[in-house]
Amino acid sequence: MDYSLFTYITWNAAPQIFKIGSMEVRWYGLLFALGFLIDQRILFHIFKKENKPEKDVETLTIYLVIATIIGARLGHCIFYQPDVYLTSWKGFLEIFKIWEGGLASHGAAIGILVSLYLYTHYDIRIKLSQLSFKSKKQKRPGQSYLWIVDRIVILVSLSGALIRLGNLMNSEIFGKPTTLPWGFIFVRAGETVPRHPTQIYESLFCVILFLTLYFIWKQKKSKLREGLIFGIFLTTLFTFRFLIEFLKENQVDFENKLSLNMGQLLSIPLIIIGIIILFFSLRKKSQGTGS
Repeated sequence: MDYSLFTYITWNAAPQIFKIGSMEVRWYGLLFALGFLIDQRILFHIFKKENKPEKDVETLTIYLVIATIIGARLGHCIFYQPDVYLTSWKGFLEIFKIWEGGLASHGAAIGILVSLYLYTHYDIRIKLSQLSFKSKKQKRPGQSYLWIVDRIVILVSLSGALIRLGNLMNSEIFGKPTTLPWGFIFVRAGETVPRHPTQIYESLFCVILFLTLYFIWKQKKSKLREGLIFGIFLTTLFTFRFLIEFLKENQVDFENKLSLNMGQLLSIPLIIIGIIILFFSLRKKSQGTGS
């Protein structure tokens, strides 16, 4: 097909904001960090409105930052390139080179859910100055697992929007060829035909999801059924993720042999879990304490 006959957008944005010698600051890193900063401010607002200890927000932010980075990195290495990272000692060491790229949203989701369990069930204290680590089993009053997850996924939606914009600036994770007038030619990725800017599609969806979940929380707050927002989040986000994958190019070669790509296969169980959580949440009475 002669794509020159169609209207398209030439995308040649530099992934770096600026570069000094060998050091460079990238849009992806800035947007990634910005997501956590904005999330923290919103979390302070949520805790204040629901009379929860605001000092817990800083602790929770540390949990989320560490869990997101570790989970996303391991998710990419295990789900998408196990042949590279898990078949040799040299490959295993490459896992720690996070700055070279390779993060998976499904891995980040798993990492965050695990970290929130630790946050709600254990008191973990790390003192780098003394190189000490202490942990004891202790639940946080008024912050059950589902209570905190319901609030955190609101923030995850907004972070997801910013991260996808970072992918756009990196000219990565784009879609299949299209003749639509908003198709992008990703010049820096060596592309010569317009493709679906799926990064923008996903970013816009995440913004809509964020506003929807935040509105539900704002209207219900303490009367919110535990698990309701979490169930809606899992069901809608990963249903959209499943569908949008039909427009995206496969990220790794082995996916070409699959009827569904890895992103879709990983989305299916999360959709099912979301439906189950939503079902049981709607059967519960509204919760007033979050305990």
